[in-house]
Amino acid sequence: MASPKKKLQGLVAATITPMTEHGEINFSVIGRYVDYLVEEQGVKNVFVNGTTGEGLSLSISERCRVAEEWVTKGRNKLDQIVIHVGALSLKESQELAQHAAEIGADGIAVIAPFFLKPWNKDALINFLKEVAAAAPALPFYYYHIPALTGVKIRAEELLDGIQDKIPSFQGLKFSDTDLLDFGQCVDQNRQRQFAFLFGVDEFCIQRFINFVVKLGFGVSQTKAIMTLVSGIPMGPPRLPLQKASREFTDNAEAKLKSLDFLSCTDLKGGDMEACS
Repeated sequence: MASPKKKLQGLVAATITPMTEHGEINFSVIGRYVDYLVEEQGVKNVFVNGTTGEGLSLSISERCRVAEEWVTKGRNKLDQIVIHVGALSLKESQELAQHAAEIGADGIAVIAPFFLKPWNKDALINFLKEVAAAAPALPFYYYHIPALTGVKIRAEELLDGIQDKIPSFQGLKFSDTDLLDFGQCVDQNRQRQFAFLFGVDEFCIQRFINFVVKLGFGVSQTKAIMTLVSGIPMGPPRLPLQKASREFTDNAEAKLKSLDFLSCTDLKGGDMEACS
């Protein structure tokens, strides 16, 4: 994997956590998943245990094992593996951060705590600072996703002077539709070597996303679509999320074929059964 001093750039895959039909993690396919990203998609950076990966629906031990599997299977294949270690508990976030450092991850990211929320910049930075200090040698990224956390502190405001408080701070995963805020983050920090990762599904693969959003789109549907395009059984999401409907999967498959995203003519058998 890359040196921690190397800037995170290019495509970064927010990884799905594969599961069985019984809601247990299917660790056996993560190696195939790594190979699919690297060999078929040309993606060599991953963001593990985030929203798409249902990180906050996993136990601490499960999150640790998922991180270990990605680091092990990605060795000499992936450039950078960033582990999301955010949690409602500061102690759990610190434990996950320490674990990420111990297993050789390339960076950590943290979401704002969203039950007992920080209501101003200083409170949020104090929380992030304590997590970052648990793994001071790892690049640290803030995961900005206010639609899910309810923490409305603008990213541009947060970045002002943040490296004075968190020396390992290296960038931002921006998952919001406020493009003015994102643009100001980039514009006002040009002299710093921050990485700015923009990740909002609605802005990706526009024609297809416009189609599936009308059907209802979220983690469940992402898992169904990834199974279609990769052939890897991603399985259903964990409760309280529900499996994507057969109607959604059939419509998504037809649309993907019409856009030449699928080369197979029949995906109803085999791996497709895992989340059909």
